[in-house]
Amino acid sequence: MVLLAAAVCTKAGKALVSRQFVEMTRTRVEGLLAAFPKLMNTGKQHTFVETESVRYVYQPLEKLYMVLVTTKNSNILEDLETLRLFSRVIPEYCRVLEESEISEHCFDLIFAFDEIVALGYRENVNLAQIRTFTEMDSHEEKVFRAVRETQEREAKAEMRRKAKELQQIRRDAERGKKGPGFGGFGSSGMSSSNTAIITDTLIEPEKPKPTPVPVRSSGPSKALKLVGKGKEVDDFVDKLKSEGENIILPSTGKRPSEASKSLPPPTHTESVHMRVEEKITLTCGRDGGLQNMEVLGMITLRVSDEKNGRIRLKVNNNDNRGLQLQTHPNVDKKLFTAESVIGLKNPDKSFPLKSDVGVLKWRLQTTDESLIPLTINCWPSESGTGCDVNIEYELQDESLELSDVVISIPVPSGVGAPVIGDLDGEYRHDSRRNVLEWCLPVIDVKNKTGSLEFSIPGQPNDFFPVSVSFVSKGSYCDIQVTKVSQVDGDSPVRFSTETSFVVDKYEIL
Repeated sequence: MVLLAAAVCTKAGKALVSRQFVEMTRTRVEGLLAAFPKLMNTGKQHTFVETESVRYVYQPLEKLYMVLVTTKNSNILEDLETLRLFSRVIPEYCRVLEESEISEHCFDLIFAFDEIVALGYRENVNLAQIRTFTEMDSHEEKVFRAVRETQEREAKAEMRRKAKELQQIRRDAERGKKGPGFGGFGSSGMSSSNTAIITDTLIEPEKPKPTPVPVRSSGPSKALKLVGKGKEVDDFVDKLKSEGENIILPSTGKRPSEASKSLPPPTHTESVHMRVEEKITLTCGRDGGLQNMEVLGMITLRVSDEKNGRIRLKVNNNDNRGLQLQTHPNVDKKLFTAESVIGLKNPDKSFPLKSDVGVLKWRLQTTDESLIPLTINCWPSESGTGCDVNIEYELQDESLELSDVVISIPVPSGVGAPVIGDLDGEYRHDSRRNVLEWCLPVIDVKNKTGSLEFSIPGQPNDFFPVSVSFVSKGSYCDIQVTKVSQVDGDSPVRFSTETSFVVDKYEIL
C-alpha cells in the first residue's frame, strides 16, 4: 500500500487541507482533487473511484469529503481502514465540519495526519495514541513554567513592597514640610531635600493648585524673553513635512487621516435641527467573504426655540435591507409604527430645549456580501525582489459619495519606501508607523473603481490587515426626516438637517 496524499476538500474539489506523503507538486495535487468530483457517479453508493493512474478512496463529511489518493495496486481494505481513522481524527479537532473550522485547525490536522501515515505507509496507531503524540506533553516544560510563574509572583510582591516604601517616604517628606521649624541649617535640611527629589522622580506628585497670576507693570523690564519660539517650531514642523513625515497636529492630537473621520458642523441651523448619524463596523476576509458588518444609526433632535417644542417629525424610511428600528421610550411607538411619525406620548409636553435628544435609532447587521458599500481587493504576490502588491477598490453602493477616503496598508519595517507603479489618487508613506496610506478625495459613481500597484521586500502576510476610513454626507440606510409640523394645527415648521456616515472600524483581515 502506498498512500500518495490525504486531503479534506469541498464537494466542488477545492482543497482545504492536503498532506502529501510522497514527492508531489502542488499543481498535481490540486489537479487530482479538482478532477475528483467529476469522476463520481451520481446515484451509486461507492467509497472509491479509479482513474488510469490513481485511486480515490473517500468518505462524505456533511458538506465536505475526506479523500485518500492511493496507487491502483494498493489494498482497498487497508485503504478503507485508514480512511475511517482519518475521518475519526477530524472531529477531534473541529467542532463543526465547515470550511472555516477546517482552515482554523489545519495545522493540527496535518500533525495528526503525519502520525497516521509515514512515507506513504500506514503506522500501527489508534486514535488515543494519535491524541497523546500530538499533545507533546513535556514534564520539563511544566517545571520551567512553574519556576517562571514563581519568579514572576516574587517580582510582583517585591515591586509592591518597594512601592509602599516609596509612598511612605513621600508621606513622611510631605508631613515634614508641613511641620513647624523644619528645614533649618545642617544635614537634616539637606536630607529632606534629597528625599523629596527622589520621591518626586519616582512617584507622580499631586497637581499644584492654580495660583493667581500677578499683574505685571507696564514699565520696561530687563528680564530675559523667549522671542520667536512659535516661529521656530513652525519652521521645524515645515522642515519635517518637507522630508515626508506626517506630523500629529497638537490642536487635535490626531493624524490628518484620523481627524477626517467626522464632518464639520453646518454653518447655519434652524431652531429645529436634526442630525442623522451612522457608523459602520465591517470585518472582511482577504480572500473574500464578509465576516461581520454592522451599521448603527441615530436621529438626534435639538430644539432651540420654545414655540417649536411641541412638534412631530415625519420619517421617510426607504430601506429594504431589514433594519431594526427602535424609538425613544418617551416617543409614541404606536404612532410611529402606523404613520412613521415621531411624537411624544404626551402631546401636551414639549421636547427639551437646547439639548440633543436621540429620538430614533436603528441597527443593521448582516453577512451578505452584496451590502458592502466599498470592497477592497488586496493581492500581494511574491517576486524575486520581494512582493508586488496590487490593491483595488470598487464602490458597490452607487448612491453613496465617500469623501476623504484613506486606505491604510501595512508595510514591512526597515526595508525602505515602496516603489509605486500605477496609482489612482495620492499616497503617503509613514515610515514611523510602517503604513502606506492611499488617499482618495472622492469616491462616487463617476469614480467607483481605482487601483494602486507597488513593490517592496516582504511576505504576503505583511500587508494585512488593510483598514479603511471615510466620511459621507449621505445616509447608507436612507432614513430621512421629510417634514416637521406643530402638534396643534399641523402647520409646517422650518428645520435643518445634517447627515453623516462615518467609519468606526473597517478592516480586511
